[in-house]
Amino acid sequence: MSDTPWLTADQQHAWRAYLQAQNRLTAALNRQLQTDSGLSLSDYEVLVHLTDAADGRSRPYELQRVLGWEQSRLSHHLARMQKRGLVARNECHDDGRGAYVLITDAGRQAITAAAPRHVDAVRRMFFDHLSTEQVTAIAEVSTKVLTRLDPADPS
Repeated sequence: MSDTPWLTADQQHAWRAYLQAQNRLTAALNRQLQTDSGLSLSDYEVLVHLTDAADGRSRPYELQRVLGWEQSRLSHHLARMQKRGLVARNECHDDGRGAYVLITDAGRQAITAAAPRHVDAVRRMFFDHLSTEQVTAIAEVSTKVLTRLDPADPS
């Protein structure tokens, strides 16, 4: 017999509903992006982070950290995006072994074209059915969970 404290019925219901909602939302947003722009949700995430950077570039390890991806997944995905002309790699002059990933003009055009419909889909599929209080609660819960998942958090 295990000493594991099992989830209560309410916790189990909340957990399963969260997982199902997250999976369905991710799939629906991925389909929307593919249909409307030819970008995957993963492409979009990479491009968002690059456009958020003032100079449109990032070190791969920074992308890996912010996206929460394994190094091999990021490397393969960036290679596919590079073949499509969405990103490029540049040497890091401060570190001869390192490189930068930078958004290309084509990548910037792709995300600029995709963003309005994607934001509309996010609003329609997620936010339009929630109250201001529910949005605040989601932000608070997500931030609390993310804090616990931070590798720098010793607990």
